[in-house]
Amino acid sequence: MAVSAIHWELLDHRADKPVEIGDAVSIEAGGMPIWRVVGLAGRKAWLDDERGVTRLLKSLDDFRWRAPNAA
Repeated sequence: MAVSAIHWELLDHRADKPVEIGDAVSIEAGGMPIWRVVGLAGRKAWLDDERGVTRLLKSLDDFRWRAPNAA
């Protein structure tokens, strides 16, 4: 079974666009829980959980880590 590691980067809160749609973000350094950015609203992001069950609008200031969109 192939396993791919997520290469987390520190989220740059000073950037004009700290995340892009498709990026994964996390509050914890260990990467859990992982949220997927599905939309942007100013300095907030619409996020889906890994299963796509929960969608929420949250400030990007709450997050410290991002994994760039692999697509």
